[in-house]
Amino acid sequence: MLVLAGLMAGLAASAPAAQGQASAPSRYGDAVSGTRSDPDQRSAAWQIFELANEAREAAGAGRLQWDPALAQAALEHCRRMAAEGPIAHQYAGEADAAGRAGQAGAHFDIVEENVAVGQSAAEIHEAWMRSPGHRSNLLSPEVDRVGVAVVQARDALYAVADYSRGVTALSAEQLEAQVAALIRKQSNVQIDRDPAKARAACAVDKGFPGNAGAWPGFLMRWQDSELKQLPAALSQKLATGQYHLAAVGSCAPHGEVGSFTTYRLAVALY
Repeated sequence: MLVLAGLMAGLAASAPAAQGQASAPSRYGDAVSGTRSDPDQRSAAWQIFELANEAREAAGAGRLQWDPALAQAALEHCRRMAAEGPIAHQYAGEADAAGRAGQAGAHFDIVEENVAVGQSAAEIHEAWMRSPGHRSNLLSPEVDRVGVAVVQARDALYAVADYSRGVTALSAEQLEAQVAALIRKQSNVQIDRDPAKARAACAVDKGFPGNAGAWPGFLMRWQDSELKQLPAALSQKLATGQYHLAAVGSCAPHGEVGSFTTYRLAVALY
């Protein structure tokens, strides 16, 4: 018996897809099989992980890093699959793949998931490689982390592999420093050493707090999961050369941000 299901999710939408040598992490047994007395389950999950990395190296996709939080999310769902019998990506009362990963503590902006039930780790891996949707998830160059779980039930192995593109969890100070560095690369604008004004502006959706000081010549607030570049509108203002000072502030994201790691920032130009 071999049954498959695959899913891909991104920041904007979630859509269904067609249904290395390394040593195991020190807490691998706890994170994957749930107990240290289940060597077959640990071995099967680790074998799926190694087979995936061998396939990725052969395809030039790069190795996946083991993510304990993803492994925990995979384990919780794998246990649910084993209890339910028929496999699925989400059961009644259960969060979706992104929600489970976020609840487990993973930081990411892409989540992809493969699930299956079969007789061996090798059989499950080969079936995923033969299925276009599963193969795309497994070999995706957009992901760089994975957590795998295997649970044995009904004389079969239930398997879950959660893949993600990891996002580094940054403090407010780190976020502000990163944005300030991007501003310096694009202009000669000086950075205000006191982020209080920008943090106050970041915390509201409209206007400029009265106690934050004089209204700036330009104010930009935005939320994103990546900080590789500044918003286009901000870059255009910096390019005018009419501003001499930038206040950069970070705060908690606003609104429904879901399970994906999201940052909120504000830049006030003077």
